[in-house]
Amino acid sequence: MRKEYWEIFMAFFRVGILGYGGGPSSIPLVHMEAVTRYQWMDSDDFADVLAIGNMLPGPIATKMAGYIGYQVAGIMGTIVALVALVLPTIILMIVLLTTLASFAHEPWVGGMTGAVMPIVAVLLGSLTWGFLDKSRTSIGWSRLILVFGASLVVLEFFDLHPAIWIAGILLYILLKPTPKEDPE
Repeated sequence: MRKEYWEIFMAFFRVGILGYGGGPSSIPLVHMEAVTRYQWMDSDDFADVLAIGNMLPGPIATKMAGYIGYQVAGIMGTIVALVALVLPTIILMIVLLTTLASFAHEPWVGGMTGAVMPIVAVLLGSLTWGFLDKSRTSIGWSRLILVFGASLVVLEFFDLHPAIWIAGILLYILLKPTPKEDPE
């Protein structure tokens, strides 16, 4: 294995292990690895990477790892950096889920599951209300009710997979001819 791949792997593996708390807590760790330890970039370049990463959607740590890995060793550097960053989380999830499965019959596990369910329901309800409110303002109540009713019929009575229905709606929107403006 090339030295660069090993350095990229170790740098982002450490970030993945120690960056508990999400992306913002990982930023100083990425800075320490990329700027201080391995000197792949200076602080100004790091600030640029951070600014660009913050403008894009998604987790900041993975965007930074992918970019820095690419700058150091190309496409393989990106792959190595991303694998190294998420590997600690994958290992931890496997260990925790295996441990939790071994205690599945215990009452406290059922209590934990029961306590999480209302929270998830509230979060999903809030997300749904946000979507409904945005749809109401963009297409109006009548179209919203029409789309909801059509979706209910197609998904429940015709047993169509939701992904096919969504793809069909997106195709309709993309291929729908736009009204021509009258020249004045």
